[in-house]
Amino acid sequence: MENVLKIKKYQLVEKLGVHFEYTEKLAPVASRILAYIILTGKAGVIFEDLVSDLCASKSTISTHLNHLQDLNKITYFTKIGDRKKYFVINKDTTVQSIVKMIDDWENEKQLHFEIMAYKKEVNKTYKNEDKFDLGFHENYIEFLEGATSSINKLKENLINYKH
Repeated sequence: MENVLKIKKYQLVEKLGVHFEYTEKLAPVASRILAYIILTGKAGVIFEDLVSDLCASKSTISTHLNHLQDLNKITYFTKIGDRKKYFVINKDTTVQSIVKMIDDWENEKQLHFEIMAYKKEVNKTYKNEDKFDLGFHENYIEFLEGATSSINKLKENLINYKH
């Protein structure tokens, strides 16, 4: 059973790693490290396990660990009497991602408002059959407002849960 879970973990590390390459614009090894740390959880991951389980050199792992720490995506803790660092996900990373998502959505919503205002002005000069249909922009703005409201609730829950 333990071997099956290990295989599933490696498959998820790969899948999640590819996702992070795209969404977080991280290098492949940094993406796999982040995924591995997430899937290991609170226990933390030691350097040696990353080297052996991700089949990468010590210098490569070290470089990407430092980069992920610089980005505030991961942090580490130590244990009394143990000189090893145990790497874990930075709890603020999710909140930081949500804040960025909200900012992106607000910018996109503003752009749709401006496009819609322009089209309304142009519509005053067009014949009925040539007028722009503004329904898409109205619906999309409504969607973004609902999505922003929902993700804000999630952010508040995460912030309150951590304290």
